[in-house]
Amino acid sequence: MEYSKDISIIVPLFNEEESLGELFSWIRKVMEENGFSYEVIFVDDGSTDGSWKVITEIAGQNSNVRGISFRRNYGKSAALFHGFEAASGRVVFTMDADLQDSPEELPEMYRMITVEGWDVVSGWKQHRQDNKVTKNLPSKLYNATARWITGIRLHDMNCGLKAYRNEVVKSIEVYGEMHRYIPYLAKNAGYTRITEKPVHHQKRKYGTSKFGIERFVNGFLDLLSLWFLSTFGKKPMHFFGFTGLLMFMTGFIMTVWIIAAKLINQSAHLKYRAVTDQPLFYLAILTVLLGVMLFLAGFICEMISRNSNERNKYNIKDRL
Repeated sequence: MEYSKDISIIVPLFNEEESLGELFSWIRKVMEENGFSYEVIFVDDGSTDGSWKVITEIAGQNSNVRGISFRRNYGKSAALFHGFEAASGRVVFTMDADLQDSPEELPEMYRMITVEGWDVVSGWKQHRQDNKVTKNLPSKLYNATARWITGIRLHDMNCGLKAYRNEVVKSIEVYGEMHRYIPYLAKNAGYTRITEKPVHHQKRKYGTSKFGIERFVNGFLDLLSLWFLSTFGKKPMHFFGFTGLLMFMTGFIMTVWIIAAKLINQSAHLKYRAVTDQPLFYLAILTVLLGVMLFLAGFICEMISRNSNERNKYNIKDRL
């Protein structure tokens, strides 16, 4: 497949007017020193400062710069979605606009994609220049959980600096807050050659971090949602049916045991309690009802899945 550029660099941003000029000068220097044809796609996610004005000025001075501006803040996933859609380079990079990621890493990551044959190369900030309590510790916990759930052995899945084969970004859909898990989305699309490269990380030079506890919590919830959808999205009955059947059988066995115990004690003229006087009986009935409801939910999800436009969407690698 022919590509119009060697490299596409997507830079999502929100209120980063101070760093944009310096960032582009750095990128241009690296690209020209290595002889790459390139494009930089700035995606302004509804900035309220002068970021779009700066992007317009840079684009007016260099034809390798393109820009997309949102009317309001939609989030990083939306910015990357449109950036991926617009990218025309053989290798597509994503990097943040805060100057904490170094463009000097791009040539080696490009080589890893084009020469070594990796599908995704993720940056690994071994020595983070962030607050150890508010960012570094939550990041370690998050990444350990992400490795366990996704099965992808990356130390820093949320690193903004990543390189992708062009066909990877054209085969996945980034939505909601799923930008944190693009390697997992790529894996689910069949691109399993995923690795990482230690990268230099710098202290933020301008502005303030957008990271907060809300984003940290949402990250875990999004990861669980993505795991569930990728595992049971096309076969929901496997989850709801199995869980419902398990609960139904548990409740049914509890009910039979309570009634049998009462009848045995009654026939032996032993002291016994009425079935309806036992709290465990009502718990058993509730468990049976929940099992039936989950089973019915599985049927409904199956019908929705069969009518989905995505039901026969598969990623084909090649044809003969």
